[in-house]
Amino acid sequence: MSVKILEGDNLETLIEKAKAAYGNDIEILYYEVETKTGWLPFKKKKYYRLFFKEADRKEDETKALKEELDTLKSLLSELREEIKQVPGNNQQEVLPSYVPPPDLPSHIKPTVSSSPNNINFHEFTGDALELLRILESKNVYPDVAREIVEPACGLDLETGKLDLSVPTLREALEKGIAEKVKFTGRISAENKPKIVAFVGPTGVGKTTNLFKIASDLVINQQLKVGVVSIDTFKVGAIQQGRMYANILNIPFFTVSEGKKLKETLANLTDVDVILIDTVGRSHYDYWRLGEIKAILHGSEREMEVNLVISCNYSNEEAIEVVNRYRSIFPVTALLLTKIDETRKPGILLNLPVKTELSLSYLSTGQRVPEDIKLLTPRKVADYLLGDL
Repeated sequence: MSVKILEGDNLETLIEKAKAAYGNDIEILYYEVETKTGWLPFKKKKYYRLFFKEADRKEDETKALKEELDTLKSLLSELREEIKQVPGNNQQEVLPSYVPPPDLPSHIKPTVSSSPNNINFHEFTGDALELLRILESKNVYPDVAREIVEPACGLDLETGKLDLSVPTLREALEKGIAEKVKFTGRISAENKPKIVAFVGPTGVGKTTNLFKIASDLVINQQLKVGVVSIDTFKVGAIQQGRMYANILNIPFFTVSEGKKLKETLANLTDVDVILIDTVGRSHYDYWRLGEIKAILHGSEREMEVNLVISCNYSNEEAIEVVNRYRSIFPVTALLLTKIDETRKPGILLNLPVKTELSLSYLSTGQRVPEDIKLLTPRKVADYLLGDL
């Protein structure tokens, strides 16, 4: 709409004239005041210039449609939550091969192990649809992709479908990730000594990545770090750990039972962070996993547990690993490794969204200490968009 101007010596009169001519819902932009001298030098008079424009009906309609869309989204979210709470509704979401132990710990929640294949994106258009297709090509589950993209969408009036409401695909992806995925942030020394244990299957890189993190804590954060290993099974594990500890000049201990772990932790009073390395065990071997749990539980100390998983696992197998490890350990975060060995890192979104676990670090290679990154929304977006 073009800007219109009325001039006169009374501002209220000008406003009334504008409303009478163009309707009561005009938009007043601003006004100017000019003081003019009359034919008598000592007598001055104010002169007003009013700038306004007619109400934009399309903007009002757009606002109303957006409010209606927000309401529909809210109702849809409530409906999804109600569906989840229906008894027996989640049974189909667990892998058929997964049979949990009879007495699951209280922290275990049912998690989705696979994703429907019949989901389409008919309600999306434009850049939103393009972003969804990119995520799907990276092996992101369709329902997860939808959940990530929706927060960055608005209603496209021409098509009546959802399109991105931010300028770029990257901004949209970062926004969705920030809303739907939790991140631990860098390990710090709050409530020291802070204890962090690393568990996971064989060959995912627990020991190597533990010392990458130890390097960051020692070199970059200037913290005092101690390392305890209960991996007395793998050939060369103790020698490798002691070598890295000597390079960093930090204390290194090995234990094989809960009582010894308790004594060792009690003696490490002058450190800020204690990192515990564990032996790799198959997620199907409950007996061996129980042995690790018994040792960690013997410490009687509160600790965070990072589950280490390789990015070259299939989505289904990765979720199976999480399901089974969570039935034994109080897992608090996911540390993902071997991102350099896959071209389709959908696991970066599928795992945290489906399991509701936080992401901590990402291993990008074998070099110590360089090849590890603290995971953030931007870092996850970089890998999914192929920029790293």
